[in-house]
Amino acid sequence: MNAGKYFLFLGLLWIGGSAPSCQKKTPTGSSGLSFNLFSTEDDLKLGQQVMQEIESNPSKYPILDSAQYPTAYAHLYRMRNTILATGKVDYADKFPWRIRIIRDDSTLNAFCAPGGYIYVYTGIIKYLRNEAQLMGVLAHEMAHAARRHSTQLLTQAYGIQTLAQLITGQQDPGLIAQIASSLVLLSFSRDHERDADAHSVIYLCPTEYRADGAADFFEYITQGGGVRPPAFLSTHPDPGERVRNIRTLAQQMACSGTQSYEGRYAQLVAALP
Repeated sequence: MNAGKYFLFLGLLWIGGSAPSCQKKTPTGSSGLSFNLFSTEDDLKLGQQVMQEIESNPSKYPILDSAQYPTAYAHLYRMRNTILATGKVDYADKFPWRIRIIRDDSTLNAFCAPGGYIYVYTGIIKYLRNEAQLMGVLAHEMAHAARRHSTQLLTQAYGIQTLAQLITGQQDPGLIAQIASSLVLLSFSRDHERDADAHSVIYLCPTEYRADGAADFFEYITQGGGVRPPAFLSTHPDPGERVRNIRTLAQQMACSGTQSYEGRYAQLVAALP
């Protein structure tokens, strides 16, 4: 495939409000985030605004109609539900975890807007080869969301006052378009990426899937996989290190899932335009 855009694993979440909330430690160390300044209700408000901006701009974000492509959406929601059912995902019942597919075969990307609005490009679905790999991607993106890793990034980019005004509707509405665009471009810190990698294992470990599916993705892309390794990977933990960390954690946690479901994954790809 002609993969022209390489924005990989850029799932994003937001911050929340009235009282700081300490971020949890992970098996791999600190997430690199000490506290959040906004409430999860603020996450949801901003997420709804971002969702409206994305889905009102079909030329930039061509969303597949869920009524027209029910089979593709059913596969993704089944996979999402499997992750949420583990009881390991923070805000599993608070965030909507709504999925939309963006039709763009040249973009290898998935991201999560504030409050749990998940967007998956057709490019990354068609690029991957089995459900375990995509489950690793989804779990990683949902971890960025549940762990609220975007706090520092968006606060640094726009400032606390600007974002607070935006949430309350006092800011220039044009800014929400800028923030929506930034969701597919912002890259997380190395600590955030390691944290999301670890939690992808934590989320998948109780399931029937191979818990190190994200490691398969990194191996696949760095070994060729039909495209050259993107420059994006050079700004994050070394892919080889990530593969080792993911596989080691899965072994330490004694994860027993073995399923990859290549045949079922082919059905998902076949259901896309």
